[in-house]
Amino acid sequence: MSADIFARLLSVPRALPPDGYATHEVMNQATPFTGHNAFTADRLLTEIAEREKIAWAAERLAETGRTVASAHVAGLARDANRHTPELRSHDRFGNRIDQIEFHPAWHELMSLAVNHGTHSLSWTANKPGTANKPGAHVARGMLSYLWNQGENGICCPLGMTYSAVPALRLQADLAAIWEPFILSTRYDPTPAPMHRKTGGTVGMTLTEKQAGSDLRATQTTARPATSRRGPSEAYLIDGHKWFFSAPQSDLFVTLAQTDRGPSCFLLPGWLPDGSRNRLQIQRLKDKCGNKSNASSEIEYRGALGWLLGEEGQGIKAALAMTHLTRLDFAIGSAGLMRRALSEAIHHACGRRAFQKALIDQPLMRNVIADMAIEVEAATLLAFRLARAVDDAADGDATARHLVRIGTPIAKFWNCKRVVGVVHEALECHGGNGFIEEGPMARLYREAPLNGIWEGAGNVVALDVLRAAAKTPDAVAAFIGEVRIAKGADKRLDRGVDRLEAELQRPEEREARVRRIVEQMAVTLQASLLIRHSPHAMADAFCATRLDADGSSVYGGLPLGIDQRAIIERAQVL
Repeated sequence: MSADIFARLLSVPRALPPDGYATHEVMNQATPFTGHNAFTADRLLTEIAEREKIAWAAERLAETGRTVASAHVAGLARDANRHTPELRSHDRFGNRIDQIEFHPAWHELMSLAVNHGTHSLSWTANKPGTANKPGAHVARGMLSYLWNQGENGICCPLGMTYSAVPALRLQADLAAIWEPFILSTRYDPTPAPMHRKTGGTVGMTLTEKQAGSDLRATQTTARPATSRRGPSEAYLIDGHKWFFSAPQSDLFVTLAQTDRGPSCFLLPGWLPDGSRNRLQIQRLKDKCGNKSNASSEIEYRGALGWLLGEEGQGIKAALAMTHLTRLDFAIGSAGLMRRALSEAIHHACGRRAFQKALIDQPLMRNVIADMAIEVEAATLLAFRLARAVDDAADGDATARHLVRIGTPIAKFWNCKRVVGVVHEALECHGGNGFIEEGPMARLYREAPLNGIWEGAGNVVALDVLRAAAKTPDAVAAFIGEVRIAKGADKRLDRGVDRLEAELQRPEEREARVRRIVEQMAVTLQASLLIRHSPHAMADAFCATRLDADGSSVYGGLPLGIDQRAIIERAQVL
């Protein structure tokens, strides 16, 4: 082609629009849901904070609310999930190091959350010699609720660190050494022993290939490192773990068999000389969701550890930690639901179809109002159990029984309901919700996980049955809690009557336990809504969750429900 012909061709673009490639103006798209305060803008959360008298934590909660809803954290969450953890089994010289490399975004997210005390506030709020601060577990639960709206992946190591304290306190000498370290609010990702770091996190590792949830079938073994045996003596541990959560942690709670039965042990991630403890990371799990967080398979090869609690009573010792991790999953699932609902409301307010905003379309309004009811009920349920943990710590026996039976109920139900809420919220976005550039696809992949961690549905439901059988006072505490709202709504009264009749039926109780737990969760939620929520919210819940003609899908609210009031209550201010 000659130069003059080519020059004439280049003159054609002069006729193009000045904005280059644009063929149209981008319109009718919602904006990113950032820049608000996820605490102060949440009416329900601030009401709970006021009711539970945690004004002492208000400034910290407001700071966390600003942080998790910021565009900066949204970008960090995106990057941490896009650039997933990598295993470095060896250094470049061939030395075995078993380290995990994370994107810098992960470490920044962890630093922010640890600085807020998301892992530690319940234990550090009331130090000896200081004025008692009420609702410490409620306040820490709110930090978890908020961070589950920011990035769920970091909430696993934070939650395990929080819940490890009761297990650690089974051995006072170990607690004196390790507790200040893991409760530090100075995040330090350095792969090094405790004395070289400013703070650390805890992992929990129970599950094995052949055993799953049957912890008594654990094959990992522990033997005294010396001729002596006991809590203060070192043990050497050999075996494998099929799900080894947060392998980058500084400390691990694990199960192993001794000649006296399953026992609970505390293992440091690194030894005093700076070498890795004798655990080898075989590979990282390629999970469906929770991509930013590392989960692994490992083998113990003479790993050093110390006994927690009594030898042969390891499952009981591990449950001291498991009860709080289950509470944290109930809280986290409610937080995840809240984020999904908020995204759906924001999108529906910013998107128009058929000459109306989506939020003004009758059917969309019905769907979103129905989800808002679910989220409020899940949130009230989770924080009622958090308050019971506080009351139990103060010596309230009834609260202790309520914690025992109510925590697995809340874990079971909130972890079941979060999946449907997130799916429906994603569907509110249409195709935009299914694209990885936005947050909904990540929330969708995240939603089922809490229902699996620390006991899948069947395991947790059976734990409710076990609590009812072994602790009759737990059932009485539960019924007493529900009956506080007796007489306020006939639908609740009938629901409690049905539940009590169901609990008295002995036949095939194990096969029916999911239905029993569902009834227990819904009746407790109804009681809480009647006591604490606006009439429109409680009335809609009772009409759709307690009455027999309730819809099996979101968007089935009957006529007469004040949907606008429900949505306005759930909408970010």
